[in-house]
Amino acid sequence: MGGTEHLTVRREGATLVLTLNRPEAKNALSLPMLVGLYDGWLEADEDDSVRSIVLTGSGGAFCAGMDLKALAGKGMEGQRYRDRLDADPDLHWKAMLRHHRPRKPVIAAVEGYCVAGGTEILQGTDIRIAGESATFGLFEVKRGLFPIGGSTVRLQRQIPRTHALEMLLTGRPYSAREAADVGLVGHVVPDGTALAEALKIAERINACGPLAVEAVKASVYETAEMTEAEGLAAELKRGWPIFDTRDAKEGARAFAEKRAPVYKRE
Repeated sequence: MGGTEHLTVRREGATLVLTLNRPEAKNALSLPMLVGLYDGWLEADEDDSVRSIVLTGSGGAFCAGMDLKALAGKGMEGQRYRDRLDADPDLHWKAMLRHHRPRKPVIAAVEGYCVAGGTEILQGTDIRIAGESATFGLFEVKRGLFPIGGSTVRLQRQIPRTHALEMLLTGRPYSAREAADVGLVGHVVPDGTALAEALKIAERINACGPLAVEAVKASVYETAEMTEAEGLAAELKRGWPIFDTRDAKEGARAFAEKRAPVYKRE
């Protein structure tokens, strides 16, 4: 199992838990963290025993955005991470889910700060839970910068455009309740319980047929910008093969026999 000094990786049953781990810097993004994230997404995709992913942060924060000094990756220890980035110049974008979409569902468990690059990573996740004191926002314009992690494209597709533009153009912080009200997050829970709630949702996903789950996720994203007619045609192509799987037959059989299904990705 992978990980770096700034990102820990552990298993909770069929869930891979990735934890941003620079609490002293509110989990601001560093080169070791980005490399660890990218490797974590790949590990989840390549390991069929992983059925879901939870992304969270340590020390009461999710992610406070980029740490430009840490991203310099200076010194001998940082050189191996710099070499990874040199070998794949898109690695940091894939790590931030800008250029990469894991085939397994990704659940974000947010406590504390989830701002700038943190809010950008959030937009690449599928299901989002926030502690009630969490803070969101895209602060780049306040610093004369551009939120180049995908927010000018994705945010308006995920929340109403008027709210997306206000968030992008004012650079103001948003409370967890405001984020839920505009649809950026799906659940607001008591502080300190976001991870536990994310793991509960992950368990529900893990109990479902993995081939079906992955096909449903793929269909949702694949058809998002299609016309309804195009989307419905694409859905049939994606969905019909699932009915021919052994897992589909197992699901029906388990229902009839009043037992939990045993799915084998077949």
